[in-house]
Amino acid sequence: MSVPPPNDETKALLGQLLGLVSQLQTSQAELTKQVSEYQKRTNRALDSLQQRVAEVVLPIVTAESPTRPYRTFAYDKDREHNEDSDDVESSTESFKKRSASPLHSPNPKIVASSNNSAQQPIYTSRVVLTTYPGQAGITPIPLIWGHSNPHTRGPIVASRIPSSMKLRNAVGAHGGAYSIYRALAIAIRELDAAHTPNLHNTEPVCKIGPFPSWNDPECIVSLDPWGHVIMDVYKDELAKGIDIRPTIAITKAHMKLLEVEEAVRKGRLVVDGKIVVNDLGDLMVTKGAVEPVWFLPGIAKRFQVDETTLRRALFEDTGGMYPELITRPDLKVFLPPIGGLSIYIMGPPEYLSDPSKVLTLRVHDECNGSDVFGSDICTCRPYLIYGIEEAVKTAQNGGVGLIVYFRKEGRALGEVTKYLVYNARKRAEGGDTAKNYFLRTENIAGVKDMRFQATMPDVLHWLGIKKIDRMISMSNMKYDAIVGSGIPILERVPIPADMLPPDSQVEIDAKIASGYFSHSAAPADLSTTKGRTWDDINH
Repeated sequence: MSVPPPNDETKALLGQLLGLVSQLQTSQAELTKQVSEYQKRTNRALDSLQQRVAEVVLPIVTAESPTRPYRTFAYDKDREHNEDSDDVESSTESFKKRSASPLHSPNPKIVASSNNSAQQPIYTSRVVLTTYPGQAGITPIPLIWGHSNPHTRGPIVASRIPSSMKLRNAVGAHGGAYSIYRALAIAIRELDAAHTPNLHNTEPVCKIGPFPSWNDPECIVSLDPWGHVIMDVYKDELAKGIDIRPTIAITKAHMKLLEVEEAVRKGRLVVDGKIVVNDLGDLMVTKGAVEPVWFLPGIAKRFQVDETTLRRALFEDTGGMYPELITRPDLKVFLPPIGGLSIYIMGPPEYLSDPSKVLTLRVHDECNGSDVFGSDICTCRPYLIYGIEEAVKTAQNGGVGLIVYFRKEGRALGEVTKYLVYNARKRAEGGDTAKNYFLRTENIAGVKDMRFQATMPDVLHWLGIKKIDRMISMSNMKYDAIVGSGIPILERVPIPADMLPPDSQVEIDAKIASGYFSHSAAPADLSTTKGRTWDDINH
C-alpha cells in the first residue's frame, strides 16, 4: 500500500515543527553556555572566599611549635602565690584551672596529641574580626552616659575575656597606648590572656566626687567619672566575674625636683612640714592618672562634627584597627589608643571643689625634650616648674594648687614630627625666626597644633572645680576652652621673663603674636627674633 504524498498543510506543519526543534536546540545551547558561565563565576567566588578565609583565620598552633611556657613571675620565679594575701599576681596553677573560652581555649585535638614539651595555643583558629548589633549571643550591658546613678549608668566593659566578651559595651581596649604592650606580653607568653587584675587595696587615697557635673552627658565626654571607684560601685558585677577595670587611679607621693630645692634654699618656698616637708624641697602631693574614655556622641558634638564622620575617621586613620567603630553604632563608648593625663594636687584635694578656697592651676602638655631632658629651645620645663612653685605657695596660704599634665607630645603631633620641625627651623634660609615659627610646623605636619583643647576642661569638671583664681598659662586656646565650658578664670599669669631659656624667645614672640596672653607685646617685625644656630654655644 503506497503512502500518499504530504499535502501543503502537512508540509507547513512539519516545517513549523522543524523550526521549533531548531529554536529549542539554539535555546539549549544558549542555556548551556549561561550555566557554564554561572559555574565559572561561582567557582571564582568560592576561590575568593576560600582565599579570604585563609587570610583571616590564624593557623592552629601545633605540637611542633616552638615551646615557651607561661611565666607568671618574670623577675622572681621562686616567689609563691597566696590567694588570701595582698599579692596581686596569679600563679601558673590558677591559669590552668581557668574556664575555657571560644577565643582563648586550646583545640582539644591538639591538646590530646601534644607531648609534654609542647605549649598550648593562646587562641583558637577562629578569629572574631567584629560584631554587629543584634548578633546572636551579643548582649551588651546597658549604658546611659551621664546618669546620676552609677548602676543605671552602667559600667564600662571593653574586655574580650570569656566572662565579658558578650557583655562588652565599649569599643577599644583598656590601657590606652599601652594596650599594645599588653598584647605583646600575651603573644610572648609573659602574660596570661585571661588575666584580670586583683584590685584589693587599690582604692583611691582621697574622695573625689560625685559632683553635679558628672550627671551632665555633655559636660564630661572624654573620661569616665566613675573610673576610680569601680571597686565600690560595681563590686557586685565584679563578683560575678565581669571584667570591669579602673580607668582612674589616685595615690599619694613625695616629689623631688632640683628647682624646688633651689627655691627652698633661696627662700622663695618655705618648709611647712606638710606640703614642703624638708629642707631638700621634697613635696607631699596627691596624684592621679586618668585614661581616656570617649563618649562618642559627646565628642562629636564637642568638635562640631557628626558622629558617623567621627567614627569613620577614627576607623580609617588607625589603619582599620577598630572595625566596631563602623559595625557597632550601638556602642557609644570608645577607649582610644592614646596617652592619658596626670594630676598633681598640692594641698587638701577637697579644696578643689570649694569655691571659697583659692585655686592655682597649671595645665601642661607633655614635652619630653624640655620637661625631662632640659632642652632650652622651648619654655616647657621652666613654665611647669613655675606652675608647681605657684601651686605650692597657694596651698601653703590656705588654698590648693593643681597641675594637670596631658600626654600630648609635640602639640600632639609626636616627637618625631617635632624634631623634624626643629631641623627645618635651624636650616631655614634667613635663620630660625619667630615669623616662620608656625609655618615650619604646618609645612611638615599640615597643621600647627593638634592638641585641640575642646576636651581638656573635662578633668576640671570631674574634680568639681567651679572657678580658677590663678591660671599659670599664656595659652588662649586653653583659656577659651575652660571659660567656654563654664569655669571662670579670675587671673592669667604668664611666665616671668627671667625664666625664659636662651633659645626660646622665637617661640614666645611667635605665640604672643598669634594671640597668647602676655604683659608685653611681640616685636612688630617677627623676622628680627632669631634663634641661635646649632654651633652657637655661647648664646
